[in-house]
Amino acid sequence: MANLLVIDDEGDIRHLYAAELEDEGHTVVTCGNSQEALERMRHQNFDLVVLDIQLDQESGLDLLQKIAKEQEDIPVILCTAYSCYKDDFSSWLADAYVVKSSNLDDLKKEVRRILAQH
Repeated sequence: MANLLVIDDEGDIRHLYAAELEDEGHTVVTCGNSQEALERMRHQNFDLVVLDIQLDQESGLDLLQKIAKEQEDIPVILCTAYSCYKDDFSSWLADAYVVKSSNLDDLKKEVRRILAQH
């Protein structure tokens, strides 16, 4: 199906997202920080990025701006535990905004929707 990049500083979340999205038929690469993610994106093509906002070293919103500059054609889904960032204008660069939950149906739905559009 698609080649996805999941960026989250929590290893358990990365593992869960990878397992669930791979069950949907996608190939999933995970990264724990922005530096690793940017390096991967420079050497590998991705169809979609799932990005957490709260990262250890750098805000996911800052990383979103870098992705938009360097890889403007790659859609990004912001996936965070905080709904308050949805009103932050810097989050508007993302193609979708999903609030984290143990139920990944919303995330999977947005992945399908965005991939269908691209």
